[in-house]
Amino acid sequence: MTLPAVLFGLVVSLLASALFHAVRGGSGWRLLLYLGLSLLGFMLGQAVVIWLGFVFFKFGALDLGMGMIGSVLFMAVGAWLVRQ
Repeated sequence: MTLPAVLFGLVVSLLASALFHAVRGGSGWRLLLYLGLSLLGFMLGQAVVIWLGFVFFKFGALDLGMGMIGSVLFMAVGAWLVRQ
């Protein structure tokens, strides 16, 4: 994977986490949690695509569909686990 693809994946996953935080709300620690979980979920979504060869929404070298699904799933589970 090229450096521009990696940087684009970082930008997309971080924007998804910022949007999730804007919708859900919370403190700065929650934002950091969502940032980390979004990055992890996006990377694992890409790994699943590479491993299984399944393509959902490919944009260049990245599969944004599975990356976003992984990102949102990880953030939703993380928000559910730390709810108060």
